[in-house]
Amino acid sequence: MAWALVSTIVDQLGSLIASEVASIVNVKEEVKKLERKFHEIQAKLNDAEERQVKEEAVRLWLEKLNNVSYEMADVLDEWNTAKIKADIEKEEEAEASTAKRRKVLSLVSTFFQRRDIARKIKEITEKLDEIDGEGDMYQFVLTSGNEEVVRLPTDSHVDVSNILGRDKVKVDLVNILLGRGNEEERSPHVISLVGMGGVGKTTLAQLAYNDSELNSAHFEKKGWVCVSDPFNQFMVAKAIIKICGGRDSNTTDWPSLMDEMCETIREKKLFLVFDDVWTEDDVLWRPFELALQNAAQGSRILVTTRKRKVADVMRSAKRIDLEELSDDDCWSIFSTIAFCDKDSVQRNDLEEIGRKISDKCKGLPLAARTLGSLMRFKSRKEQWKMVFCSKLWELHDVERGLFAPLLLSYYDLPSPLRRCFSYCAVFPKDYVFSEENLVSMWLAQGYIKSNAGMERIVARDYLEILFIRSLFQDFRVDQDDENIMRFKMHDIVHDLAQIMAKNECITIMAKNECITINGCKESRPNLQNTRHLYLEISRNAQIPESIYRAKNLRTLIVVGHDSYNVSKLFYHFRRLRTLSLGCYFGELKVSDEIEDLKHLRYLNIPTWQENKWPETICNLRNLQFLNITSNHPYGLKKLPQGMSKLINLKRLIFKEPFRHSFEFPREIGRLSSLTKLSHFFVGDKDDSQRCRLGELKDLNHLQGTLEICGLGNVEDACEAKNAELKEKNDLHGLSLRFCEDDDGGRMETDVAVLNALEPPPGLEKLEIHSYRGTTMFPDWMMSLTKLKSLFLTCGENLERSPPLGKLQYLEYLFIGPHAFPFKKLGVEFLGIESENTQDGIIKIFPNLKTLQFFFLLEWEEWIGIGGQEEEDCTIIMPCLQKLVIYECPNLKSLPDFLFKTSLQEFEVKGSPNLHERYQRGTGEDWAKISHIPNIKINHIEMQRDGQEVIQQATIEEEFDQEEQSEDEEEGR
Repeated sequence: MAWALVSTIVDQLGSLIASEVASIVNVKEEVKKLERKFHEIQAKLNDAEERQVKEEAVRLWLEKLNNVSYEMADVLDEWNTAKIKADIEKEEEAEASTAKRRKVLSLVSTFFQRRDIARKIKEITEKLDEIDGEGDMYQFVLTSGNEEVVRLPTDSHVDVSNILGRDKVKVDLVNILLGRGNEEERSPHVISLVGMGGVGKTTLAQLAYNDSELNSAHFEKKGWVCVSDPFNQFMVAKAIIKICGGRDSNTTDWPSLMDEMCETIREKKLFLVFDDVWTEDDVLWRPFELALQNAAQGSRILVTTRKRKVADVMRSAKRIDLEELSDDDCWSIFSTIAFCDKDSVQRNDLEEIGRKISDKCKGLPLAARTLGSLMRFKSRKEQWKMVFCSKLWELHDVERGLFAPLLLSYYDLPSPLRRCFSYCAVFPKDYVFSEENLVSMWLAQGYIKSNAGMERIVARDYLEILFIRSLFQDFRVDQDDENIMRFKMHDIVHDLAQIMAKNECITIMAKNECITINGCKESRPNLQNTRHLYLEISRNAQIPESIYRAKNLRTLIVVGHDSYNVSKLFYHFRRLRTLSLGCYFGELKVSDEIEDLKHLRYLNIPTWQENKWPETICNLRNLQFLNITSNHPYGLKKLPQGMSKLINLKRLIFKEPFRHSFEFPREIGRLSSLTKLSHFFVGDKDDSQRCRLGELKDLNHLQGTLEICGLGNVEDACEAKNAELKEKNDLHGLSLRFCEDDDGGRMETDVAVLNALEPPPGLEKLEIHSYRGTTMFPDWMMSLTKLKSLFLTCGENLERSPPLGKLQYLEYLFIGPHAFPFKKLGVEFLGIESENTQDGIIKIFPNLKTLQFFFLLEWEEWIGIGGQEEEDCTIIMPCLQKLVIYECPNLKSLPDFLFKTSLQEFEVKGSPNLHERYQRGTGEDWAKISHIPNIKINHIEMQRDGQEVIQQATIEEEFDQEEQSEDEEEGR
């Protein structure tokens, strides 16, 4: 990490030399001297960072260098902050009389600021001289460093470690889980996978969990629980309750939680995976054993653990000891990845040395995958020999040298990327990373260097490289935003990150009187050199006083406490760049002292009922990322008036629930650096100082999805046009919320406003809510040639159905609650007109895959096109795969064309007439739908022979899950 840190300091010093601060006598020469000194030390750092793993003295030397470098970074940041403040004050000077006085004060302030920075630079130069002299005794090999990050090519190659060498074990495991073995049936029936770290226990469990045979075995509930260490009874119990259909609970009363767990489990056939279990305490496991005895016969519990004693404590009916892979299987994994981009000539040239490298993997899939990923981008034989001859192979540890291949991959990373990787050590094991948050934190720490606002693109490249190098895994799409990825770190890779971060990154778990530091019990941690701290506190625990000794913190993430004195955090940790507060039970108030965090770039903060922020939050001149989570719909009512001072703000994100009457201040449009604004709130039309829609005009760098609330307050189409949404070409999603309360005079205005809010042509997702107009198909709708998703609710004044069938590229359509007030849906909905015709063939909804109707209470008839659908010239919804009709109580029948599509899923609930027609499984109506693979009528899954199969989770629950956001972003 030191090389990247020093590199950043050198760049900043170069900028300082060119700035006006260098005009002070002797300062310019002092800064140049300091810059040269950092350059000299930088040349030693590659060797020093590699030697620190084995040489304690070198590690301590690097620690001293880091401390001085951080100190220098703070000095430079103070100067830049003062400059930003002065620039803003110049803009605010309104009158000539006050302007002159302020100018005098500014000159005095600048003089003392310059003199202070000159003094600090001299002090730091003296410290650096001493450190440089001490470094001479280690005779470091001088190098130029490795700072360039080259984007690696990506492809769709399979993670071969998932499929090689475990076929037989996987088949045996699936058979055991299906009850095909001779084991005595127990309750609960536990099967344990035991093996050393990196041998593939979790991978094998995942293969079994997703096996098609197990998926068709009709387990009523199945779920995955990441247990890890330390064992948290409450977390595990709540996870089981949620898997079994229970609701989230905040109770801290164990007997009550135990009763709830037993009840939700009762008589359900379960398949649960407890991954990464460490605890050998029988007392901790016993309550879960008792609760799981209530599950139905045939339930299965699969456990993964490194310890055989854990399998014994959990009374396993079967223990599978997962051995290392054979040399041939290890070579298959390694070579498949390492040679995937190489031709036959290169392969023949490198195979001999490659087999020697593969032998060093010692049968561990993780090692083979990591080394294969490393060698994939090395094409010369000399490079392969250097890896084989590396001194890192001499390391020995409890995982039989597994760290050696990981370290080789780590040291092969460019220095800036090493720093980003090591930063991840601040998070606990099994943490689910969000690309949005992790990248923002990297940027807040200054880890990404780029020009022309390309930092986020560079950061995404960093993530791709770490994934290709097998240092991140389990990538998946965020269920709320398909443009955000979520991922994890293997626990041994996490161990590597902690080793490389040394004492800089610390995770503290405080539960009652028990405190663990990076997973180990410790009462008085040494936090003097800690820069990044993750603190997770149970409800009844107190914040450990020891954390206030960590005066140099740059990251503080607090999770799970019910209340704490925030001003105390502001007082103690004034060097913070990242502050994330996760207060989920009690009340958190923001005090005036928040302005003391002048270095702060990233702030994640919850709000509570009647919560109000002080104006001083607007003095955080460096703030770039602000995430606001509302824990109460009537919490924070408005943003402070001075928000326009936050000129460096790049992302302003609101996590719901927020009232749609939330107030934005005027001049929010001055935040021209914004690239992400999740919500925009139009002010009340009765407020003369309100925030108008036109504030969006100059925010043309907005990306992602924007939700505009309070459109019912927009007075006319001219105000809507002023927003210039069409110019925001990087928006891919737009949600338009009008007024939920109809004052009787909005119909014509809403139509005009909707027509004026023309979005950019590249829009992919559109939502329209609480619209009071009489028509809902604006002139610009047909120009959205990339629109794939449309969500319509509450169109109670519509005179006719919009011709949605005209939308040629639409793939997902949701219509509900109260979206259509009419009783009949017919050809106007399909939008059959000449422009649908191609070569004489009319195509209606040609790309629609999912169609959902929710809460259309007046709807009685859905007619087709008067028999024309039988004709060859008319094609309706040829790609339809899923149809859901929920709570449409008066709907009598469905048109025949629906069942001539490619439907794979058909769900109906709360529509008695349709239940009657389709659920019996006999007659003409059943014949129309019997070919559909997945049918659910009023919660009952139907087989193709018309028989009922199993009671499923209600559609209401599924809908709730879709609407809920991910669990808290900054905690587990």
